[in-house]
Amino acid sequence: MNEDESHLNSLAIAHYAVGGFMVLFACLPLIHMFIGLAVIFGGEGMVDDQGQPAPEWFGWLFFSIGLAGFLIGQAISICVIVSGRFLRRRKNYWFSFVLACIACAFMPFGTVLGIFTIIVLSRESVKEIYGLRLRTVK
Repeated sequence: MNEDESHLNSLAIAHYAVGGFMVLFACLPLIHMFIGLAVIFGGEGMVDDQGQPAPEWFGWLFFSIGLAGFLIGQAISICVIVSGRFLRRRKNYWFSFVLACIACAFMPFGTVLGIFTIIVLSRESVKEIYGLRLRTVK
């Protein structure tokens, strides 16, 4: 096994691990969803300084933002795990490359994983492994 194959295998394992952590942390928006539901269905206990209950639209806003964060986080987490599978099988080069760019936004582990993935996938020898045509410079 050459160095590129070894790096791709290591990146695949790292994608599985980071994807697992991302699945866990993507559950944090569930807190917002539950707060939103508490305001919607039991807002009488949540009052401001004047004793007024929180408006129902505030609960729906909190719930919606939490739901969106949860769904987007889970989708990206699953894509990171799928990218690890693609790296292991040496398929879908551009999926893994684009996802590595997106993963850079998830600090700190996603950033490190994304940068290393971009570096490895940018090598011409790795592109050959994936069967991509090399451009010739005239």
